[in-house]
Amino acid sequence: MSGRRYELVFPSDDGTGEDVVVVDRTDTSGPGGHPVYADASGIVRAEISDRGEVRMLPSGGHQVPAHPLAARPLPDG
Repeated sequence: MSGRRYELVFPSDDGTGEDVVVVDRTDTSGPGGHPVYADASGIVRAEISDRGEVRMLPSGGHQVPAHPLAARPLPDG
């Protein structure tokens, strides 16, 4: 079963490190039927399967979301 929170790890803009965004499970499901997770701003949205597969979802028009390098489950709490 999917967790309640994940860290999405993206390459940094300058290519020298990583940017991490924490997302929490929402009450909605994505196009694949898996839970949708979003950051506190609601801008970063992702559908994450129970196998850790990530599908980034645009939160606004003309947005092309980057694909994360990894999705790491976080402990609940």
